[in-house]
Amino acid sequence: MTLILHENAAKAGRRQAAPGSILIRTDVPFDAPWAWLGAGWRDLWRTPVLSLGYGATFSIAALVLIVGLFSIGWQSLMLVLAGGFLLVGPMLAVGLYEISRRLEAGQPIDARDALFVGVRSPGQLAIMGVVLLIAYLAWVEIALVLFVLFLGGGGLPPPEEFVTTLLFTPRGLGLLVTGTVVGGLLAATVYSLSALSIPLLMSRDIDVVTAVSTSVQAVIANPKPMLLWAALVAAMCAVGIASLLVGFIVAFPLIGHATWHAFRAVVHVEEEPEIVPDVTTR
Repeated sequence: MTLILHENAAKAGRRQAAPGSILIRTDVPFDAPWAWLGAGWRDLWRTPVLSLGYGATFSIAALVLIVGLFSIGWQSLMLVLAGGFLLVGPMLAVGLYEISRRLEAGQPIDARDALFVGVRSPGQLAIMGVVLLIAYLAWVEIALVLFVLFLGGGGLPPPEEFVTTLLFTPRGLGLLVTGTVVGGLLAATVYSLSALSIPLLMSRDIDVVTAVSTSVQAVIANPKPMLLWAALVAAMCAVGIASLLVGFIVAFPLIGHATWHAFRAVVHVEEEPEIVPDVTTR
């Protein structure tokens, strides 16, 4: 069993901590997320082709999805699916975590490093991916149920009427308020589970329960900075959506790189081994 310690409580006895023990900082400054963003920004521009290529790939994928929604007349679901992106985004950024890890370790980086990440806990990371996918599908299902409850079973309103219905009718306002509350609760739960667990699973040989527990404890131990970090991520995603996905080309890799630095600032594994052995002969 992996021992999880809060750093302030464990600081005096850190030398006696067992190898592999996880230490969670409890004194992270409120404004630390700005430093994480700064570090992520520097990583982005140290590897601009890989990082921006990563962002462009997911922007194009999102655009294809939107075109598909338009082709079947489901444009009104765009906001629902965009909100769900926040639930699965941490899993999609594993390659960006690897780029930042290699930059931190002074290791060489090429496209294969971002595409074929040497994950330390692949099976456990896959389980986490399934959990996030289930959360995403649950959110879509909940949204569809709320549409039916508030707008009736006659199908989604036409796109040209959707915003007017949502903002200027009692049923639409009820849907907006209820959807925001339910979606916010689901997002907060998933955020606590995945904020730091995915970088931990990627870089350490650890089980998913321990990784999730570490993430939740880290969020609880540092509520102010972790809340600020969640707000910054949501704001950058909103800018990406509002810019017709162009902003995601920069926002997505920036969030991914900064998330690695958030993980490194909040979580420490005692006497951690080399994360992924460098391959000197390619």
